[in-house]
Amino acid sequence: MSTSTKHVPIAIIGGGLGGLTAARVLHVNGIEATIFELEASAEARTQGGMLDIHEENGQKALHAAGLHDEFRKIIHTGGEAMRLVGPDGTVHVASEDEGDGGRPEVDRGDLRDLLLNSLPDGTVRWGSKVTGARALGDGRHEVSFADGSTVTTDLLIGADGAWSRVRPLVSDAKPAYTGISFVETDLPDADNRHPRSAALIGGGFFLALGHERGFLAHRETDGSLHVYTALKADEGWLDTIDFQDPAAAKAAVLALFEDWDESLRGLVADADTLTPRRIHALPVGHRWDRTPGVTLLGDAAHLMSPFAGEGANLAMFDGAELGLAIAARPGSREAALAAYEEALFPRSEASATESTGSMEVMFGERGLEEMVAFFTTLPTAR
Repeated sequence: MSTSTKHVPIAIIGGGLGGLTAARVLHVNGIEATIFELEASAEARTQGGMLDIHEENGQKALHAAGLHDEFRKIIHTGGEAMRLVGPDGTVHVASEDEGDGGRPEVDRGDLRDLLLNSLPDGTVRWGSKVTGARALGDGRHEVSFADGSTVTTDLLIGADGAWSRVRPLVSDAKPAYTGISFVETDLPDADNRHPRSAALIGGGFFLALGHERGFLAHRETDGSLHVYTALKADEGWLDTIDFQDPAAAKAAVLALFEDWDESLRGLVADADTLTPRRIHALPVGHRWDRTPGVTLLGDAAHLMSPFAGEGANLAMFDGAELGLAIAARPGSREAALAAYEEALFPRSEASATESTGSMEVMFGERGLEEMVAFFTTLPTAR
């Protein structure tokens, strides 16, 4: 066990997309940062999930990082196709990926690898579990780790997600349950093993809604189907299900979809894995007073429900904007943080408002009808 204290000029806590983007944008501007990441290695777990990367934020971040051309090479061709169905399996809205949309799909793991591989060796300190952080005065901070070690830093960036260890330095806010729970499932090798489900979902994004619940799914680049069964539920509902017993867990979830078409029920019944997830969010409009030497980005700053599709995009854009602000003000770190936060707060509030509104519509009594109207009157909205 180490008890040594080391100093790093800029410490980024969290090696997700936002933290990696911040480090990359700083690097291309000649400023080095160190990322402290909880996971033991880049291969510690499957990143999974498809992301649509938006022109107005996520792609701007990649341009700032000098990686947009490389990003274009990992786009999932066909991934911008979309299909919306009702509980009986009827397709109400369908659009194909014509290759000219502004929100191309990419595998989260591929995007993370792109960012990781763009950083100098040693930038990421793997296996660094943060246990706490405290102010030392004059904008300096100390970060403590589970192995007993500590680091001091002149600039502490909290990119450590929903349950951030850095956030308490600037804010008392905590994520709250939104009223929506997910059961995440995977159906590998769908075309061969699950042809009915593969045909149902199609080539891109899939949404089935009705009765204040539904299914959100993507076809992954490896040919698997990644599905979120979503519904309004009490916060403790997931605790009533034994997810160690897959058959019992499937039965408990499917009991809430008894009158749904069998092709939709198969997204749970035929799944290889089931993972429970509660959807939490920080208060809409979360902000904090300028606190010397520390700031937040991504979910640490503005955790929201996923129903506006902005989480990863905002995290990357935050990271890029923070890096650019620091690079533009080499003699005034505090002025850089103030400028970054001044733009961050209204930007994240607008997206959080949109996300909350989308959640209320999708899981409302007329969720299917209202989303059909949305997609048919705004065909380029996605």
